[in-house]
Amino acid sequence: MPPAARGLRSFSRLLRIAPPNRADMIAFLLLAAAAVLLVRGAQGIVQPLSQLRIQPVALDPWNLPGYALRTTLRMFAALGASIVFTLVVATLAARSRRAGQIIVPALDILQSVPILGFLTFTVTFFMGLFPGRQLGVELAAIFAIFTSQAWNMAFSFYQSLRSVPSDLEEVSRGFALSPVRRFLRLDLPFGTPALVWNAMMSMSGGWFFVVASEAITVGNTTVNLPGIGSWLAIAIEHRDFTAVGWAVAAMAVVILLYDQLVFRPVVAWADRFRFEQTASNDRPRSWAYDLFRRTRLLPLLFAPVTGLGRLLLALDRPRARSASPRRALLGPRAVDLLWTGLISAAVLFAVWTILTYVSHTLNWHDALHVLGLACLTMVRVLVLIALASLVWVPIGVWIGLRPKWAERLQPVAQFLAAFPANVLFPFAVMAIVHWDLSPGIWLSPLMILGTQWYILFNVIAGASAIPTDLREAAGMFGVRGFQWWRRVALPGVFPYYVTGALTASGGSWNASIVAEAVSWGHERLRAPGLGAFIADATAAGDYPRVALGIATMSLFVILFNRLLWKPLYGFAERRLRLA
Repeated sequence: MPPAARGLRSFSRLLRIAPPNRADMIAFLLLAAAAVLLVRGAQGIVQPLSQLRIQPVALDPWNLPGYALRTTLRMFAALGASIVFTLVVATLAARSRRAGQIIVPALDILQSVPILGFLTFTVTFFMGLFPGRQLGVELAAIFAIFTSQAWNMAFSFYQSLRSVPSDLEEVSRGFALSPVRRFLRLDLPFGTPALVWNAMMSMSGGWFFVVASEAITVGNTTVNLPGIGSWLAIAIEHRDFTAVGWAVAAMAVVILLYDQLVFRPVVAWADRFRFEQTASNDRPRSWAYDLFRRTRLLPLLFAPVTGLGRLLLALDRPRARSASPRRALLGPRAVDLLWTGLISAAVLFAVWTILTYVSHTLNWHDALHVLGLACLTMVRVLVLIALASLVWVPIGVWIGLRPKWAERLQPVAQFLAAFPANVLFPFAVMAIVHWDLSPGIWLSPLMILGTQWYILFNVIAGASAIPTDLREAAGMFGVRGFQWWRRVALPGVFPYYVTGALTASGGSWNASIVAEAVSWGHERLRAPGLGAFIADATAAGDYPRVALGIATMSLFVILFNRLLWKPLYGFAERRLRLA
């Protein structure tokens, strides 16, 4: 039977189903409530920009539900854009060597660019697209949150596609799967479990930078969008501990709600795509997922989506290979040399453009000063990566191997990962001032809030992906203690750890912007480093120094990734394929 006929037959069966049951009614109420909240939250987006001056953000607890709704909608909009970006860009980088030569270094650069660096150049652009409307500022905030989510997810999916076991690769080639069928049948299912965990981490990463994305200050431009981030910024400015507590409580409620209604069901659903040869008896559970599975309403609502997938597979028919292949004008080696030359020319042009722009107002002394500050920040990043690895790798393995505990601890981990560093600034400032401590040392721990969670969530994903048959075999042969860690746990989580540590280093560089330049009311502390340099230049609207700081940070991150993380990626890929 043709796919189109099967789709029509399935749809007709859906129309002849029995009356809705209790699960349908509950699911309908949940979906209706979500639709009402979506419409309510989107009402203020198209209002005039002057409305923000008429009704500014006020520290009134009755406003917090509306602010929390606006912030959550921005974050889910950014998450949706990040998923689309990941599926397209990471797949292209993994399946095309020449595309990967551009995309992977570009991701290295983009993850090292701080949110303030993006806001410096994007706020004016988006406000120019919609002059006098809040929509322009909303898009700028969503784009800023997108930049805190997308790179982690792209690296995760890229690592998953590069780590597909060799036997699955051979099967896909044996069946002559087209690129579309391979993506839908192999790449997407294999990479889904890790992508889900990294999507949760990216959502939490968006909370970490929500203050910078909603309370926008670039030069003489200051805009406070209604949201929890703007609330926190005003509360910190006024030293209002009570308002900070209200914001943290609202964050906890929001995280608990979308964890139970969105991420827990997705984790339970994605468990079916785990690559293993024996079924696990201890699977993640979700009351919402069980509820949605019992409904007859959801299959009807998602029938157009499933029908679209079948239509894509039906249209993607294999093409007959030509008996006499065409001769290319250039050989593979000549094409590689030409491609490398084009990339090198583009990089040299970008470097020349930056140097020309910066040299008009700065000199070599400024460049050397910035290099010294970058070295200080790099030392902090290295120390924090090492500390986070020692703490969270064992904990992540323990959680990932126990789905019941993962179910209990997941909301806690998401809340801790989403906890904004700005809330801890008052205590850090007061402690440093009271005991006359060195800001260069004691402000550094604030950077770990942007570091440790990437490692934890990726290690949990890696531990949960260790095949059940491998764990059972290790138990049967009595593999215990250090031998178990060396033979089972560490090889199983290593590819995921590399992704987590790589994105953690980028998160640490970004966190340096807020961790090296801390304020609480009129008290302002600065730790010498590249993050404080960029923060000060952004606040002053000094675009040449902003460009110099961002270019230096990108250079350090690229060199660090090329010299350390790329070899580890290659080792992880070979290790997994050999296994």
